[in-house]
Amino acid sequence: MTISLHRSATVLFQGDSITEVGRLSEPDNPLGHGYVRLAADRVRAARPDSGITFVNRGVGGDRVSDLCARWREDALDLKPDVVSVLIGVNDTWCRYRAGEVTSQRSYEDDYRALLTAVRERPDAQLVLVEPFLIPVTEEQWGWREDLDPRIHTVRRLAEEFDAALLAADGLLNQAARTAGSPERIAGDGVHPTPLGHRLLAEAWTALAGL
Repeated sequence: MTISLHRSATVLFQGDSITEVGRLSEPDNPLGHGYVRLAADRVRAARPDSGITFVNRGVGGDRVSDLCARWREDALDLKPDVVSVLIGVNDTWCRYRAGEVTSQRSYEDDYRALLTAVRERPDAQLVLVEPFLIPVTEEQWGWREDLDPRIHTVRRLAEEFDAALLAADGLLNQAARTAGSPERIAGDGVHPTPLGHRLLAEAWTALAGL
């Protein structure tokens, strides 16, 4: 499944800190400094006269329930032509670091509600980016018990909603093996390094045939 970036399209990126990457703390950089900025730059370089607008609404710390709470204002009201979603690792993180559990059923139900709302615009295209974890500690290997079912949920929803799927977990874990160290891809196992963001951006734009 690929996406079509037509002339003057609005492309919205939604998610947590992996998507935000400084866009809230630096008003002069509304796309942040991560994969969103890199993907937008790659598209603009390949199609300089397309008039495509890129919007970043990632918010650090967000879980899927937080996206639901702000979905109307920060997604639907923007009338995007393409909606790219990366959410889920904080639902896992909060279980192990704060004892706050998001059940797999709640995660799936909330995620499906987000996508169903987008489908109110019949021409809107969806990109689902798998949540990912590149374990750098022994403890984080245990987190996979919680995260892996969320990844499978995203894959099922991509099929259900005919969305493009970016299989980020396998991509970045393989990149860590190639690089010789997980810290080269995500220093804390969760937040990508510049190399990790570049790999995500390259994979995202590949979905658009670029």
